[in-house]
Amino acid sequence: EVAVDAEPAPGPIPAADDTLHLYFLCAHPTLPPASAVALTLRAVGGLTTRQIAAACLVPEATMAQRISRAKRKLAGLPLDRPGDLATVLRVLYLVFNEGYGGDVDLAAEAIRLTRQLAALTDEPEVAGLLALMLLHHARRASRTGPGGRLVPLAEQDRSLWDTAMIAEGVTILQRALARDRLGEYQAQAAIAALHADARSAAETDWVQIVEWYDELLRLTGSPVVRLNRAVAVGEADGPQAGLAALAEVDPGLPRYTAAAAYLHERAGDLAVAAELYAEAARVAPSVPERDHLTREAARVRQLLRP
Repeated sequence: EVAVDAEPAPGPIPAADDTLHLYFLCAHPTLPPASAVALTLRAVGGLTTRQIAAACLVPEATMAQRISRAKRKLAGLPLDRPGDLATVLRVLYLVFNEGYGGDVDLAAEAIRLTRQLAALTDEPEVAGLLALMLLHHARRASRTGPGGRLVPLAEQDRSLWDTAMIAEGVTILQRALARDRLGEYQAQAAIAALHADARSAAETDWVQIVEWYDELLRLTGSPVVRLNRAVAVGEADGPQAGLAALAEVDPGLPRYTAAAAYLHERAGDLAVAAELYAEAARVAPSVPERDHLTREAARVRQLLRP
């Protein structure tokens, strides 16, 4: 009998990285995508149940049950039928986002694995996801200020952006788009590329960004995309047009109130904006975001004083 913690027998070290293979195994065809995402983030990505719940916008207890059910469903099943590519891409994107904005730095690992996957397939959506990650990661140094203070895109120091990484992301995206098989990650990357291409916030091509959001909405029907599109419409066509677009969005959506506050401020409704910023701060999903929105509420209140 061999002890569980016994040293492995000497031998050649395999050259292949099994991590990506594990992602596919966790995306087992017997699991619904939501469960496959949760299990993979827990078992392979190393995230805690609380972090996964926050990333997926569900209560922690709900996520714990989802992971437990996934484990029970896979118990005793042969893991020789790997899951589908779409689920794996979603997992990689969630890992990247948790690493990008959370307290676990998994962004570089997600990029590494997506590069590995891109080398194994010519699927344009894999290239689109890699481009999207690179374009977001290139702006990382400018996203926070002293003490972890959140810096909005419009106020970021663009000289801190990694221009080589942006160029690589744009090149990968252009090759993917040339395949003429548009998917949601390519559309998201196109929006990120337009932001990266602007020398200043004022020079951003918001009209094109709205057009890409229209494509993304057609592909996904996502309420979050509809929310982001409303803000982009406000930049392209004015705050009243943005508020009209926002009226078509579910008010219960995370960050809805923050978007409404911004558009009302742009429209000159400062009293309404101040209240909405304060309300958004109370329900913010993270401490840096809460602190940022609290500062915005205070700033707008200051403008209201004689």
